[in-house]
Amino acid sequence: MNNYKELKVWQKSVDLAVRIYEITKDFPREELYGLTSQIRRSAVSIPSNIAEGAGRNTKKDFNNFLGISNGSSCELETQLIISQRVNFMEQAILESIQHDINEIQKMNWSLKRSLNLTKD
Repeated sequence: MNNYKELKVWQKSVDLAVRIYEITKDFPREELYGLTSQIRRSAVSIPSNIAEGAGRNTKKDFNNFLGISNGSSCELETQLIISQRVNFMEQAILESIQHDINEIQKMNWSLKRSLNLTKD
């Protein structure tokens, strides 16, 4: 699977990462090396792991990296919830991003199932 750029889940997760960078640029300066950095790394990790998995040699490897990508999406959501609770972002923005994350997670799991390796 070398055409990861054609995967809708990869495209959508890249868009999410760009959006996260835009949102976090307004976070407090003192959080640059704290929560801001963690959030950005989590967001970038989602499409990065999809791409890395697609570039591997086996479906099993790809499946594993999709799982890592999904874990990163859960990590991102947790960090965003914390950010909202400490008033770094509005509830409406959090909800909008959570919707995008949920959609990416569903697409990710569908892709995992299509590899015929996932056990539910």
